[in-house]
Amino acid sequence: MGAAPQTSRKTAIVTGSTSGIGLGVAEALAAAGCNIVLNSYTDDAADHALAADLATRHGVEVVYISADMARPDACRAMVEAAAARFGNVDILVNNAGIQHVAPVEAFPVDKWNAILAINLSSAFHTIAAAIPHMKRSGWGRIVNIASAHGLRASPFKSAYVAAKHGVVGLTKTVALEVADDRITCNAICPGYVLTPLIEAQIPDQMKVHGMDRDAVVREVMLARQPTREFVTVDEVGGFVVFLCSDHAAQITGAALPMDGGWTAQ
Repeated sequence: MGAAPQTSRKTAIVTGSTSGIGLGVAEALAAAGCNIVLNSYTDDAADHALAADLATRHGVEVVYISADMARPDACRAMVEAAAARFGNVDILVNNAGIQHVAPVEAFPVDKWNAILAINLSSAFHTIAAAIPHMKRSGWGRIVNIASAHGLRASPFKSAYVAAKHGVVGLTKTVALEVADDRITCNAICPGYVLTPLIEAQIPDQMKVHGMDRDAVVREVMLARQPTREFVTVDEVGGFVVFLCSDHAAQITGAALPMDGGWTAQ
């Protein structure tokens, strides 16, 4: 990783990368010298402008590829389009995710299905499509953005917790399957990161717990993180860059907490 010649530059796909953690990861990998595939499902002018801006600021190639992560065919087609554009897929960061908060008995079936599809199944499909490309080049890095909820549960988040636990299990299985191929697969398990996804669930948490915004942040979210601080997007991006470096070659199959001490309790 680093400022490499154009011919040896790594290509990184980051799903769900036009905002929040995904954009932060894309920024960090671009700053490390990677060509980047940005992804969302919107495919509007702002998405393509974001790609152009990222390319200009970091001196790398950046393309935007629209794909609905709820659709298996779209997940796999995105990987193939990236490989066709850049000649290979070296790094895959599965970050796309959605959230819904409700008691199990009232959890909408369509929300359950969408969360499992986007937060878990999309990672299976992108990984399955990327591995042949990584095997051909003899090198690869897969980083799945799981969650502290992949290691611990919380009430009213049945689909999200189930999906993120599934991501951790998928990560371990993939790591074992590709251990002889110089490909690593790891899961980062962040605590609360102040992103649009978290901002969007604060009102739901306020209703469920009968609290105002400050109380929800302090007593529901950050109460579990002994540092009492949100994880930052930049910190997650830096962690991904490290896992994609040669220094992390022997780290694989790991579910790595980044949660201010939450899961140490």
